[in-house]
Amino acid sequence: AVPILRELIEKGEEEDACIELLSNILEVLYKSQKHGAGEGRHKDRGDAELVKVKKHIQLILERLLHTVNRRVIVLDRENTLRSHYVACMAAILSQLDKDHYSSYIKAFPSRPELMDFLMETFILFKDLIGKTVYPSDWMVMNMVQNREFLRAINQFASTLTEMFLSNSSFELQLWNNYFHLAVAFLTQDSLQLENFSQAKRNSILAKYGDMRATIGASIRDMWYNLGHHKIEFIPGMVGPILEMTLVPELELRKSTIPIFFDMMLCEYQLTESFSRFEDEILRKLDSEVEGGRGDEQYKQLFESILLSCCQRHPELAKPGENFVALVTGLLERLLDYRAVMNDENKTYSMSCTVNLLNFYKEIDRQAMYIRYLYKLKDLHVSYENYTEGAYTLLLHARLLKWSEEANTAPMQGLHSPSLHTQRQLKEALYNQIIHYFDQGKMWEEAIHICKELAEQYESEVFDYEMLSDILQREAKFYEKILKVLRPSPDYFAVGYYGQGFPTFLRNKVFIYRGKEYERREDFEMRLLSPFPNAEKLKSTSPPGQDITGSPGQYIQCFTVQPVEESKVRFKDRSIPEQITNFYKANHVQKFSYSRPFKKGPKDPDNEFATMWIERTTFVTAYPLPGILRWFVVTSTTVTIISPLENAIETMMKTNEKIMSEINRHQNDPSLPVNPLSMLLNGIVDPAVMGGFAKYETAFFQESYLQEHPADKGNIEKLKDLIAWQIPLLAEGIRIHGRKVTEDLRPFHERMEECFVQLRAKVESQYGVREMVCFEDRRSGRPRSLAWGADWDRLSHARDRQVLCMEATVTPKPAPRTSESEDRRNERKESRSSAFFGYRRQDVRQSISELPEPKDEKQRLSRKMSDSSLGSSDGKQPPPRRDSTGAQPSPAGLSPSPTGFGGRVKSASKAPPLPRKISPTVYETFLEQSDATT
Repeated sequence: AVPILRELIEKGEEEDACIELLSNILEVLYKSQKHGAGEGRHKDRGDAELVKVKKHIQLILERLLHTVNRRVIVLDRENTLRSHYVACMAAILSQLDKDHYSSYIKAFPSRPELMDFLMETFILFKDLIGKTVYPSDWMVMNMVQNREFLRAINQFASTLTEMFLSNSSFELQLWNNYFHLAVAFLTQDSLQLENFSQAKRNSILAKYGDMRATIGASIRDMWYNLGHHKIEFIPGMVGPILEMTLVPELELRKSTIPIFFDMMLCEYQLTESFSRFEDEILRKLDSEVEGGRGDEQYKQLFESILLSCCQRHPELAKPGENFVALVTGLLERLLDYRAVMNDENKTYSMSCTVNLLNFYKEIDRQAMYIRYLYKLKDLHVSYENYTEGAYTLLLHARLLKWSEEANTAPMQGLHSPSLHTQRQLKEALYNQIIHYFDQGKMWEEAIHICKELAEQYESEVFDYEMLSDILQREAKFYEKILKVLRPSPDYFAVGYYGQGFPTFLRNKVFIYRGKEYERREDFEMRLLSPFPNAEKLKSTSPPGQDITGSPGQYIQCFTVQPVEESKVRFKDRSIPEQITNFYKANHVQKFSYSRPFKKGPKDPDNEFATMWIERTTFVTAYPLPGILRWFVVTSTTVTIISPLENAIETMMKTNEKIMSEINRHQNDPSLPVNPLSMLLNGIVDPAVMGGFAKYETAFFQESYLQEHPADKGNIEKLKDLIAWQIPLLAEGIRIHGRKVTEDLRPFHERMEECFVQLRAKVESQYGVREMVCFEDRRSGRPRSLAWGADWDRLSHARDRQVLCMEATVTPKPAPRTSESEDRRNERKESRSSAFFGYRRQDVRQSISELPEPKDEKQRLSRKMSDSSLGSSDGKQPPPRRDSTGAQPSPAGLSPSPTGFGGRVKSASKAPPLPRKISPTVYETFLEQSDATT
């Protein structure tokens, strides 16, 4: 009736004709009623009711048709009109019983006409269900409508089974429309009783029952009636069935989840796999759970029901078990993601997003993988995590080829639709990545991308204009590495203990990369904000079972140090500090935390003798920085460091710190001298730090060696480190003397006096050490010295070692060069950040710049310092302590146990003069220097 009436109204038929048609339809229905036709008083009563209904319908339609244009009455979206229309339909349907439906179906003259009627009725019902005409709080009207629709749908379902199921009469589209209508009815908002108050829920259940269970059972039965036609609904019906099973009603879930196994079995029997079903359910599950459906109960029911079904079919036992594990793993990650996706703090949303994209990568679902990559990128950019955003985009770029192949994955982000080929998209991504790396001060990474783009422009597409542009950008990045200050980030270990945390955090430890200049207190405050009820643990030791198994939330946070991986290409080279510092805090996967503790009898006068170190090393899943500012710890090892080994490490770090300060002041003469002053004075002045006396008392006694004979080698290493500290201190004091102000001149002189005493003591006990230069392969670069952190570092580099003092005094006249070459050479020498690598100057000027001591003792001190420090271009005058000393033998040049290359001299003899220089020449040179000043 409704489709015919709609067609007549749209064609412009007269109102009376429309009303008459509807009245005739009602009359036919009533006359077909078994209890009304042919029986006296029942017939009279039926006729009387018919007259009343006809008059009621006429009044309704007349009112509607005079209110709006008759051509759009049925299609109008105004709720008032639709509500009258639906009320009229519900009133008609409420008067029909099973016999009415049966008689009406049989009245169709042909099967195609019946099929058209059912098709349009299903479409109409679905449209009215999807666009509710009554307000949500009109419970009675909504329930009456749903009750009549449910009765009609079940009647039409019987017609489908009886007339459209056999092989010759099966209609796929008709059945498909039925399933979609039934699922839409089941999932409509007005039937979701869990969203109502308890009183309203009880009222609905008492009067109308839970219609979801009724229609769900009908859907299940209709599915099983399909027989061998089921395969035609796979994978098309996977999504609607999934939507139905996600409705939070326990009995409904129990009765409908087995449909999934039937789908698996049906496809497996035909193709020996159920890949189409699996792909579709994974794709639909993602959107459904993100939309708010699904919970922990559903995950458990899905797992238990499907595993039980698979175990009853041996051929599906193993693949079914793998499938269930796959879906439950995805559900767990999706539920975690949904739980935090709307949080104000997006830190944990990023973690859940990474868990999902890693999951999709493992199961090779590229489209979903890329989708979550861009979600993660957008989160990073919104928080100004540009480095992490660049690494995230790089994952997508690595999936693309430098080819003209079309993009197969769906476009994401704000990329132009004109990027049709993989080359175009990859180039656009690379430019965006370079921009993000630049904002994140990761210029080394930006340079790598620039090089790859430059190779394409030069060798593949021959676009020299773009090549010029990318090379200029690359050059700017090199300049920024040397000139722009980049503070090294701090790293923090964070443990989340207790059952109160979500599964992706529970009882796990993460390493976090802090922001620039971020204090630990600020980091902890940011960390604890999403968990206001969490308790901060004060101890840095791993907690026990009483903490990890408790229902509460406990957070542990402490600073860790990155463990730099050895760089082969940096070995045996003097590298500017601006370059090496980057690798000390980036591309790091190991981090350490040292906890001191006392062991053995206490020595109140010397804590170093009993100071043991418990060093915990954490290894993360991926290097930092990466696509996140934190990564989970995958392994932990604990090492106990003895007091002697701790002393060796302390000396190594001290020597490296001295060298670092020296390099900084040589590269930038404008730096303040205060940090250098405090560093040198803390080592040289025994009243400040105690000097080496504590180590000597603790480890260099004969009694210690008798008790620990295995430590003999380590004792020699410690002595060697102490000896190598002297030339480093000498260079530091020389620089300090050049930069110190007159106000601090007495402080400097006091430091020189202490150094003279310290030097004499160390050289008499542990020998004299002289620094070694490494010859740079590039011409024009000054010779320089470097501290070797590896003990065996110089064992294979003797052929490249040259004594700093091994040089002639008078430099050869340099050939004339162009002004541009002079500037280039000047820039090269200025950029040298290696030890002793400052700009070349005339030897006389270098020596004359040293302040003249006030007395003979200080003059001797300065000359002793000059003997080992040398001039600014790598040439050094000989020491004056013993002009008659023996010449060194070839065996005198050897690597030390600590790896610091140079000349190791006997402690009992005065250091000899260097080769290729005579005392007479040196004395003449000093006289000329004094005359010029």
